[in-house]
Amino acid sequence: METLQEDTLKELRSQIYSIQRTIGRKVIGSERIVRFMFIALLSDNHVLLEGVPGLAKTMLANEFAKALGLVFKRIQFTPDMLPSDVTGSIVFNLETRKMELRKGPIFGNVLLADELNRTP
Repeated sequence: METLQEDTLKELRSQIYSIQRTIGRKVIGSERIVRFMFIALLSDNHVLLEGVPGLAKTMLANEFAKALGLVFKRIQFTPDMLPSDVTGSIVFNLETRKMELRKGPIFGNVLLADELNRTP
């Protein structure tokens, strides 16, 4: 297995700091949270952002995805949700006369599950 060279690590650190500054200009006071988001991303984990409405949690997740060139998706959870609201569904396309998958938000790179407490 190849080890990362010192130059590669310095370049990665520089890019991460640059992205942190970019997001920090749009979401004031987000530096610490963005650092944790990077840790989660690099360690293949998840982030739970909790807080009262209006703290820019959605904007932060969206800006994080934009800064990294990733696809941002959001799910608004409700009591009447169906699994297909998350995963997508297979529908018949009248033009091609074939079944096709309409992908749900789960196929995004950065997924924001909003109002998670509302789902059964």
